[in-house]
Amino acid sequence: MADNTILIKNALILNPENNIEGKKDLLIKNDLIDEIADEIPEDKADKIIDATDKILLPGLVNTHTHLSMTLFRGLADDLALDEWLNENIWPVEANLNGYYCYIGALLGAVELIKSGTTTFSDMYFYMEDVAKAVDESGLRAVLSYGMIDFGDEEKRKAEIEENMNLFKNCNDTADGRIKVFFGPHSPYTASEELLKEVRRLADETGIGIHIHVSETQKEIDDVSAEKGLRPFEYLDSIGLLGPDVVCAHSVWLSDREIEIIKEKDVKISHNPCSNMKLASGIAPVSKLLENDICVAIGTDGASSNNNLDLIEELKTASLLQKVATLDPKVLTSDEAVAMGTINGARALGLDDEIGTVEVGKKADLILIDTNCANMVPDSSNLSSNIIYAANGSNVDTTICNGQILMENKELTTLDEQEIYQKAREAIDQLKKAI
Repeated sequence: MADNTILIKNALILNPENNIEGKKDLLIKNDLIDEIADEIPEDKADKIIDATDKILLPGLVNTHTHLSMTLFRGLADDLALDEWLNENIWPVEANLNGYYCYIGALLGAVELIKSGTTTFSDMYFYMEDVAKAVDESGLRAVLSYGMIDFGDEEKRKAEIEENMNLFKNCNDTADGRIKVFFGPHSPYTASEELLKEVRRLADETGIGIHIHVSETQKEIDDVSAEKGLRPFEYLDSIGLLGPDVVCAHSVWLSDREIEIIKEKDVKISHNPCSNMKLASGIAPVSKLLENDICVAIGTDGASSNNNLDLIEELKTASLLQKVATLDPKVLTSDEAVAMGTINGARALGLDDEIGTVEVGKKADLILIDTNCANMVPDSSNLSSNIIYAANGSNVDTTICNGQILMENKELTTLDEQEIYQKAREAIDQLKKAI
């Protein structure tokens, strides 16, 4: 019998597809879900977790964040994106190094684990240091280096080389938990030459693409003025778009752009809290879903959110669509759960491995405690309980790749107090360097 055989007893399973009725037992062997049944003998496992009064669901998938930006939490609030980025964030980022990004990523990993996220897609700098933090935390991640060249040929070559080195050194590492994507930052910071080379390399290597698109009205105006096309029209015209592309934000979309997104099977990462905080606008998520477009969820960085609680993000997404459309029936709790699980897995090309509770899939699972004031009385609709009542603090247990990362709200892979201390020291040093 394997040392990492875990039996979860008496769980209420919330599955975004193929609902499972009643309480069930679930057996994990190594990194996979091995069995789901009404009752599984306890002698089959080395460790038993009692899930009485707990909801079991797939680990949440955060499809767009900048994990190391946890160090910048609260640094520049109540500003529009352009001022926030140009006058506040970029000057501090100029003083970043690998150690700072490592500590910031560890701090983010603590927050992700404690609030039920087991997979995240990250675009930032010093990504090999972020990969080290991912390895130590036990999380699953898709990492991309944020490529910005502003039309400079020498810079462009260096940025592409950086992302390719990340792929060579980190892809499929950490027991297969780390994958690498290309990360061209956006249509207004990455040149046409860079974007075309990314597309060529993506086709050659099978690497996915992670990019910010159509986040603000200013971006629409600037790209339209320069290219004579809206951002998605421009990206389509140069051949970048395809089913391997995840576009973050996608707030300002024309009907034609929605058609392009659907035709090319582009995946969208919706970031409602960041979009609201920066006053960027409200993405037409309900219209995207009506067109059978894969919409996943992301928090963006903790500097513009200001937390990484994906359960809170999903509630915000649902309520924001209802008030924007004046239709209480759009983006239901069931659809929101799917956004945070299977849709995220599909967006990252991981839906064969994660995103649902099924035998043969990776054991990326979380348990939500319903024996809490905000979860009583129990709802017969489990998704309603999770999306409208719960928050990240209700997460009791987090498991990724068959490894317990948190149990009874206690972390098992990371020393959170030590990380908090090092993070405070890091941001103090960064502020002094400005």
